[in-house]
Amino acid sequence: MSKLQEWGFSKDWWRNQRGEFWVIGQTVLSIGFILLPVIRVVILPFAVRLGLTLGLGLIGLSLGIRGLLNLGNNLTPLPHPKEDSQLVTTGVYGWVRHPIYSSVIFLALAYSVWQMSLSHGLGAIALLIFFDRKAAQEEQWLSEKFKDYADYRQAVKKLIPLLY
Repeated sequence: MSKLQEWGFSKDWWRNQRGEFWVIGQTVLSIGFILLPVIRVVILPFAVRLGLTLGLGLIGLSLGIRGLLNLGNNLTPLPHPKEDSQLVTTGVYGWVRHPIYSSVIFLALAYSVWQMSLSHGLGAIALLIFFDRKAAQEEQWLSEKFKDYADYRQAVKKLIPLLY
């Protein structure tokens, strides 16, 4: 079995039954973010910029790494859960429902602050909106698969720990 099949991709990926188009959109948006020109708007003192960048970056890395580790065999880039998946609500998933998406957002913000780039700040906002929509689709499928997802959804924030 190939890694793509293990993750839930099928030969009929073009039908978007498991959210394959979300993965394509995520890839395009991520590459677009990387290719954005740096448009500096304000320059903060180096120490402030460094502190904000390190803080946002460490939050992003922590959420992403812990999210990947806590998911284990449930990991798939698709928003549709794998057939044999289990609902993970512990570890970093006790703080935020979509820590890997959160990770990308925090890392994009960290880069935006480091560069003081308006274009990358707007790109980070675009990533937030995209992942919010992707997570909404994912949560629809998770709610169908796991009867206790509604309770988990009420108890844990979606993308930004303690806030949203």
